[in-house]
Amino acid sequence: MRTRLWFASAAVAAVICVFGLAFASVTVGSAAPALVVPELDGQTFDLSAQRGKVVIVNFWATWCPPCRKEMPALDAFYRRYHGNGLEMIGVSADRPHDRSDVIKVMQSLSYPAAMLDDAKVNDFGPPNELPVTFVVDSAGVLRAEFTPDQTPVTEKSLTDAVLPLLPQTSATHASLKPGALQ
Repeated sequence: MRTRLWFASAAVAAVICVFGLAFASVTVGSAAPALVVPELDGQTFDLSAQRGKVVIVNFWATWCPPCRKEMPALDAFYRRYHGNGLEMIGVSADRPHDRSDVIKVMQSLSYPAAMLDDAKVNDFGPPNELPVTFVVDSAGVLRAEFTPDQTPVTEKSLTDAVLPLLPQTSATHASLKPGALQ
């Protein structure tokens, strides 16, 4: 009995260490972890190939109400600033057999998506909560992390975190008014 308890404790500690190490590397101000994943349309998304652009990486799931709630704001922001050097990928944590549900949700959105289980490289590790959204600057550095309990994705939080990173004229930045994302 004592041996079984020790092994169970060791297993739990190992899981905590592995996940802790995976997320320790995902810190604002550090280099973005590698992410290579096939998109639902068959193209490959490689975060390192996006240098020179600002990238939003959103981990979500179809069964997650907070995820679904923030998706319209993400989509509107992507549509508005995609032409200004913004890229985005929505990475679904749904199980592979729920792929059709993911495709159905993404049909109404304009940004690309992928399935987490399909990732060739995912140094972000598995998300410890959903949704979680990262902003990566044009040099490949993590500049923001959004979670519902800390800083939720909203028009304002996206504007504050992303717009200063995009190449633009000061007139464009000054003309953005709250409520402009429709």
